[in-house]
Amino acid sequence: MIDLYYWTTPNGHKITLFLEEAGLPYTIRPINIGKGDQFQPDFLRIAPNNRIPAIVDRSPSGGGEPISVFESGAILLYLAEKTGRFLSADVRTRIDALQWLFWQMGGLGPMAGQNHHFTQYAPEPVPYAIDRYVKETARLYAVLDRRLADRDFIAGADYSIADMACYPWIVSHHKQRQNLDDFPGIKRWFESIRQRPATIRAYALAEQVNPAQPPMSDEAKKVLFGQDASTVTKP
Repeated sequence: MIDLYYWTTPNGHKITLFLEEAGLPYTIRPINIGKGDQFQPDFLRIAPNNRIPAIVDRSPSGGGEPISVFESGAILLYLAEKTGRFLSADVRTRIDALQWLFWQMGGLGPMAGQNHHFTQYAPEPVPYAIDRYVKETARLYAVLDRRLADRDFIAGADYSIADMACYPWIVSHHKQRQNLDDFPGIKRWFESIRQRPATIRAYALAEQVNPAQPPMSDEAKKVLFGQDASTVTKP
């Protein structure tokens, strides 16, 4: 059994996509990041960066004590190696998936996240920042679109953890001010993943965990965007 510490964000969705595809038994442990659940001591013991997602695998391969993992990319890699699924054993295909997983972790996610912040959550418009991150998001979309021009999935013919990492960040393309019609490779790929039964189940679960998804309150913004070193060092 896997405990998944989760909230309804793109990084959270990555893990439910994998778990639903693999059919692994898991339990959702909701971490409402707008209310500050991520600062609870029990969660910080698992995820010292006070970010979701995180997992505790209570039945690790080979037995022994439970294993906890934080950071979404590390979790995807751990689960792929645990199950032998969604990460090829062929060295060339494997490294393709891993380098695009790292591309998402270091590029698409952070840049789209800054896009979200400045276009939706900043207390006042900052035109330079909006222009900077919308353009960089578009550049990254173009990189992914070119990659998908001649293959079904990011690492080739088979669905992999690279696709699971990237897909949730493309779901919010409208909020990122991106038009998928400008990126036909992404659009075809996106629709194929959107229609997968496991994807449908994963996003239905998100609706159960956080059904209202109201506009972010000022208090939630303070929790999410008011962090500094004291957030980590305070008792």
